[in-house]
Amino acid sequence: MSTRPLRVAVVGAGPAGIYASDILSKTDLDVSIDLFERLPAPFGLVRYGVAPDHPRIKQIIVALHKVLSRGDIRLLANVDFGTDVKLEDLRQFYDAVIFSTGAIKDAQLDIPGIDLDGSYGAADFVSWYDGHPDVPRTWPLDAREIAVVGAGNVALDVARMLAKHPKDLLPTEVPANVYEGLQASPVTDVHVFARRGPAQVKFSPLELRELGHVPDVDIIVYPEDYDFDEGSESAINSSNQTKQVVKTLTDWALDEPETKTASRRIHLHFLHQPVEVLGEDGKVTGFRTERTALQGDGTVKGTGEFHEFPVQAVYRAVGYFGSPLSEIPFDDHKGVISNREGRVVDMDGEHVPGVYATGWIKRGPVGLIGHTKSDASETVKHLVEDVVGVADGADVSQGDLDGGRTAPQGGPEAITAFLADKGVQVIEWSGWELLDAHERALGEAEGRERVKVVPREEMITISQGARQA
Repeated sequence: MSTRPLRVAVVGAGPAGIYASDILSKTDLDVSIDLFERLPAPFGLVRYGVAPDHPRIKQIIVALHKVLSRGDIRLLANVDFGTDVKLEDLRQFYDAVIFSTGAIKDAQLDIPGIDLDGSYGAADFVSWYDGHPDVPRTWPLDAREIAVVGAGNVALDVARMLAKHPKDLLPTEVPANVYEGLQASPVTDVHVFARRGPAQVKFSPLELRELGHVPDVDIIVYPEDYDFDEGSESAINSSNQTKQVVKTLTDWALDEPETKTASRRIHLHFLHQPVEVLGEDGKVTGFRTERTALQGDGTVKGTGEFHEFPVQAVYRAVGYFGSPLSEIPFDDHKGVISNREGRVVDMDGEHVPGVYATGWIKRGPVGLIGHTKSDASETVKHLVEDVVGVADGADVSQGDLDGGRTAPQGGPEAITAFLADKGVQVIEWSGWELLDAHERALGEAEGRERVKVVPREEMITISQGARQA
């Protein structure tokens, strides 16, 4: 039997991939872990999916940084699965592969007019304002009135970033091109639309309260949109978070109109379901909704009463959706890798040997960081069972194929040599440390924690040791 470490590749260096790597490293297995990332920087949606004015949430990076800085998990960034390396390649160098590629696309909103010029996905906008290297440097910000469709924290983030005065973002890590783009925005009103009532929204209490502290931005809640049913009362009584959200919204609903004097406004509309994006000459000119009514159990149905709002842009924030990966079984309906508790399964429901999934690409884009950790624990547990041959209570001393060691090419140098031969500019942890220090130095010069480098080629150059002037 082989005595070399089990070699595991984890594809995706966001929280899901880092947690899986950390948990796997602390098992009884003798294991060598390589963490692949297609971007030149690690940390996934914590770096590229959290608004720059939420430094508290971005502090999650501190914990993830500690895991990778230990040195027992190797980062191989700027490597794109499906292009630079395929599953058949990974099988040459690794005994098992865990996919943790997340969900970065917008879920679809299937209504007429959704493809008009001026209609956008929230995920694309978030990538822009977070300085994602693979999106354009500019964003069309020419609308005075904007509709945001969604009842979760992403909808609040989008509304806040659109309405917030750019000068109030200056203390954050907002990229220079984003600040300049927002400065030119003529926006005065942002309308957020939720299908159900105040007790059914998915806003977190803290995120909602923060919305009320944005300087020179008023929050407007309409009493006619404020309704509760038996299901709403049950939700309020059973959830402290729901109770806090409803209280905050109630306080805003009771504000006197004459107190609303800010130059920009965020309107929160409940019991409005999207019907159509209105347009003229191919451009967005309005948004049509149908009034809904609560049905006693927290669900709603349309009433046949329609409303139209003059807007020049529409953002859909109705959820994220996973992207299929080359050679990996995928559920197109759910937007996840086909799996059973983290074991990837084929069309017949059979486990694909040595292939696993965790995080949003495993369960869909729901839940918080705590769910990501439990996801990783479940997946790693099954991987360990498969390696040592203990599954479903069976008492087996060793698994098949030499204790799970199936890769014909061992050694950590084999994969880096393979990528070098293909001309891939791999960025390891030391390269990220150079980029991290560079961004912090840029920020220090402006009295900020960091200024994010946006262009991919500049990120790679800095990470390889050639500092930009």
